[in-house]
Amino acid sequence: MLTLTQNASAIVKELIDRLPEADNAGLRLSTDDAAGGVAVTAVGAPEPGDQVVEQAGATVYLEDAASLALSDQVLDAAVDAQGSVQFSLAPQA
Repeated sequence: MLTLTQNASAIVKELIDRLPEADNAGLRLSTDDAAGGVAVTAVGAPEPGDQVVEQAGATVYLEDAASLALSDQVLDAAVDAQGSVQFSLAPQA
């Protein structure tokens, strides 16, 4: 199952706390075939069939294909000098 670093948990929690519908809000990861990667979107609620990952107050929703592709990954995040969030994935140790 996908895990989150402490940085990712804190940043995801901060992002979703800003949404008006924060009660069910989360970060949704889905496969992006056009870009050949993973799309990251802040959403108010999960889509039907999404896997839910909750860690340290952060909620991440994984669409089915992303759940399979990321099952052995760690999500990390950082904020750059301009205030943009950068996400990265790495294999679990």
